[in-house]
Amino acid sequence: MSETQDQGPDPSLRADAEAIFQRAVEAADPANAVEAALRDRHAQILDAKAIVLIAFGKAATQMAEAALPYVQDKLKAGVAVTTQDAAKVIAGVDTYVGGHPTPTEGSEKGAEAIEAAADSAEEGDLVLVLVSGGGSALLTAPAEGLTLEDKIAVNDALLGCGAPIDEINTVRRKLSRLKGGGLLKRAAPARVLSLILSDVPGDDPKSVASGPSVPPADMPEAALDIVQRYGIEDRIPEAALARLRGTSEDQDFSSQEFETVIVGSNSLSCDAAEAAAEELGYVTDRVDGWLDGDVADAAQRLRELLRNHSSGGKPIAIIAGGETTVVLRGGGTGGRNQEMAMRFAMLAEAEPISGDWVFLSGGTDGRDGPTNAAGAIVDRETLDRMRQSGLDPEAKLADNDSNPALEAADALVKTGATGTNVADVQVILLR
Repeated sequence: MSETQDQGPDPSLRADAEAIFQRAVEAADPANAVEAALRDRHAQILDAKAIVLIAFGKAATQMAEAALPYVQDKLKAGVAVTTQDAAKVIAGVDTYVGGHPTPTEGSEKGAEAIEAAADSAEEGDLVLVLVSGGGSALLTAPAEGLTLEDKIAVNDALLGCGAPIDEINTVRRKLSRLKGGGLLKRAAPARVLSLILSDVPGDDPKSVASGPSVPPADMPEAALDIVQRYGIEDRIPEAALARLRGTSEDQDFSSQEFETVIVGSNSLSCDAAEAAAEELGYVTDRVDGWLDGDVADAAQRLRELLRNHSSGGKPIAIIAGGETTVVLRGGGTGGRNQEMAMRFAMLAEAEPISGDWVFLSGGTDGRDGPTNAAGAIVDRETLDRMRQSGLDPEAKLADNDSNPALEAADALVKTGATGTNVADVQVILLR
């Protein structure tokens, strides 16, 4: 690649990266996914005596709206629990606003409404469960002996310790009435059909929203082992610790009739991003597997990949997807995508990249941490723009305060709430 350090970054690279990311988001459109799945199951809907519709997660209302034309003639009850941004009035469906990433009273009230809807199902009925990312926080049903405050404390400890999402959800399942198959058991003897928009590695349905509508497979001691390994026992309320140390009641799902369908995923969105990059003339490379682990390690991995990449002089697009973690050591505002982008920019500054480049990391839900940004897009001048605004990038990262630094550098990606969630997508372009 030719050196272009005497000129400003090419604005077309940023436009291309944002267009590629947008294609990834569109590929996870929840309405299209639900409609396709229900068209294929028309006979099951006709056979049902009545239908109970239950939706939870960041895409709950879009999924519920898409399902209604197929089930409304037989609808017995309908409940959706989602975020404030995604909430809307839907005829025949009671919508509740929960909290994300921290549960709220609305999360608990929504869970109680879902329990009541599931309890209304009878033999011969079909319970249609529409699951999307974010459901673990949005659907909060504390197990016996626990309070909402206990669940919030556990949630905060897990999110701040750097544990990956599958381990976080293992703990959540142990402390809930609904997660880990609790909703499935509650819906018996009705048949359960779960349509899942996956935001987890491997698209394991037990991990999406902590698996309320699928049988669990956790070892009895797994949740406690995770808490001990990350050294957060002192941050877990005693009532929750007691439950983690106790034995769980065995549940028999052998007589339960259920079907689970993955209707959208991070992998499918990365496929769409790769296709979009090829259409724009880039030679593409797909990062294998799920990008996870600490953001610093993930940024280093992507920088190493770019260093070793050759395309014979053609523009390069590297596509990755997954969900990283951030260990909270400061009191600033940011998110994993924003922090990864800043860390990539710092690596590229320490060892300059030959050629013009941009790096974008964004959440497909449009929300990165407790901010209004989906993520960030950085180039070789981003850190200089921060410093010109009087901000020290290193100090901002140390305080987990990436958001205001990136805002000052005009480097935030803001899509608004997208109504979907299949984790994060990264795009690196080099010309």
